[in-house]
Amino acid sequence: MDERSRYLRRLTFDALEGGKRGHVGATLSLIEIFRVLYDDVLSVRPDQPQWPDRDRCILSKGHGCLALYAVLADKGFFPMEELVRQCSPGALLGGHPETHIPGVEASTGALGHGLPIGVGMAVAARMQGRSHRVFVVMGDGELDEGSVWEAALSASKHALDNLIAVIDYNKLQSYGPVSEVLPLEPLADKLRAFGFEVREADGHDVAALRTAFADLPAAVGKPTALIAHTVKGKGIDFAEHNAAWHHKAKIDAAAVDELRAALERA
Repeated sequence: MDERSRYLRRLTFDALEGGKRGHVGATLSLIEIFRVLYDDVLSVRPDQPQWPDRDRCILSKGHGCLALYAVLADKGFFPMEELVRQCSPGALLGGHPETHIPGVEASTGALGHGLPIGVGMAVAARMQGRSHRVFVVMGDGELDEGSVWEAALSASKHALDNLIAVIDYNKLQSYGPVSEVLPLEPLADKLRAFGFEVREADGHDVAALRTAFADLPAAVGKPTALIAHTVKGKGIDFAEHNAAWHHKAKIDAAAVDELRAALERA
């Protein structure tokens, strides 16, 4: 793990300490995905968050929002001080993304909605003759929702090669392993059967993610799906692969300091 990945994790810990709650594991599996998207892939203007030709990026697994907030703050979409005010009365940032936040394209939290919204945005872009792309970052547990697969059928029907679905495949849901709750395998084959061009990558390997996002669309006339193999709680030895760290409804400064210390050991 390089210094930039550590830095972005530290920002999420600042937000976690300020809000005294948050989805720790679900946040830490997303860091490199958002890092590469905002550092290397997305065409956006932080000083013009509603720029019409921007690429759209939807965090469908809205509970992982601390990762998105950290990257948006780092890029200058809003002041860094907002991170420590997260979930405070009158604060800009809440426990799930909302569209009043600069850089947030959709209010999410109820799982299964991001891909349908993304399909609508991708269809609208085509109807308007615009060239921007729509990225939807989803969780693996979220794929239990039928609305995801309805949207996937529509994406294929409309040949939405301006749509990229990114799956944070950390293989652990809030109450157990994905393989036990509702197995997804063979996931790549299922996505191909639904008409997607599929790529896979280590979701914490920055170079691998850059390669996977290169030369989009992956196939002309087909939506792209990137399966990013990740680790829930990545970078924190006692939180990795540990469902107990999916969400903490109450966390104090001492516990956050333990997270910071563990990160320095990683």
